[in-house]
Amino acid sequence: MRLLFATTANAGHFGPMAPFARACADAGHDVRVCAPASFAGAVERAGFRHLPVLDSDPAVMGPIFARLPELPMEEANAVVVRDVFAGLNARAAMPGVEAAVREFEPDLIVREMAEFASFVVARRLDVPQVEIALGLAEMEAAAYAMLGDALAQLGCDDDGDLLTTPVLTCVPESLDPTDGLPARPVHRFRYEPPPATARGLPEFPNPDDPLIYASFGTVAAALDPFRKTYRALVDALADHPFRVLLTVGEAADPDLLGPTPDHVRVERFWPQQDVMPHAAAVIGHGGFGTTMTALAAGVPQVVVPLFAMDQFHNARAVERAGAGVVVDAALTDLVDALSRVLRTRPAARRLAAEIADLPPIAGSAAVLTETPSSPKLGPDRQDRVPDQADHSTA
Repeated sequence: MRLLFATTANAGHFGPMAPFARACADAGHDVRVCAPASFAGAVERAGFRHLPVLDSDPAVMGPIFARLPELPMEEANAVVVRDVFAGLNARAAMPGVEAAVREFEPDLIVREMAEFASFVVARRLDVPQVEIALGLAEMEAAAYAMLGDALAQLGCDDDGDLLTTPVLTCVPESLDPTDGLPARPVHRFRYEPPPATARGLPEFPNPDDPLIYASFGTVAAALDPFRKTYRALVDALADHPFRVLLTVGEAADPDLLGPTPDHVRVERFWPQQDVMPHAAAVIGHGGFGTTMTALAAGVPQVVVPLFAMDQFHNARAVERAGAGVVVDAALTDLVDALSRVLRTRPAARRLAAEIADLPPIAGSAAVLTETPSSPKLGPDRQDRVPDQADHSTA
């Protein structure tokens, strides 16, 4: 079977898709990844054949992102969803996506929620589609409510399938309420971080002190409004008996933080899967990867949402589940939050057990490659399915 995975040029969006694509490839299906040309390296390093589409014009994109910090949070998020994801990105990508679909003739398109060109092309060319979730259903519904007439401007007059398309997700049900949302087939799989490496942990002067892992993702340290959050974290924990491992991302220079105490290690990157088994708590921004990796390991969290809407939804969900607490970016209550969150470990472990009980992602290939008219992928789709012969490659 031929499967076309479609993503934007964003590691945080492609990351949740890649294990599902790998499961299909390992099952012998022909998998291609349609993504902007700038993302070729990430796709190829993941082991997939890349079908390139055009990137958005940086000269147009730059001014849009430059004014985001000046906008109210909700308006800034609407600009990103409506004007960037469903606007500039989709318009640039659509000719390449349509050409890829006509040439590759996929039996199924698998898209992530911020990739809209493939949604429009799939409807235009009558190709079944499935979505890989990038977070909570409530967050996705809120994002889609910001679209306005963006899809109509792409030639799609009916966006009704956006919230009814079958979805595959790694978010456990207790964290992901769907009350009040349109009914759709939802298939949940176990969140599976990469295996641990041989890197282990950095050295600390007091190895028996509780380990606090802190990360605000790969973007925040490069944005002026949020650089001070890193220094605020260091200062807040400077006089407390913790081992602190703080990562700032490859685009930032740890030295720019200035002096740090011996018990605070600042690194550009450290494999999260190496840290989580030893962490007493995580301080994070609510990004999908860090949040889910901590939950899967049963580690409680102090969540500090900074700028993207999913961070705020994830933060509230973690707190609602009793697996963490939310604080603002000033971090004035950070030490108190840590003392409280260290008592939430039982709830975090219950969520970890729920995640562990979900079926492995390897089983998603059978779901994705079912005839889309079956109950697994939703009703009344038989007339939209091309030849279902096996198109796997050697």
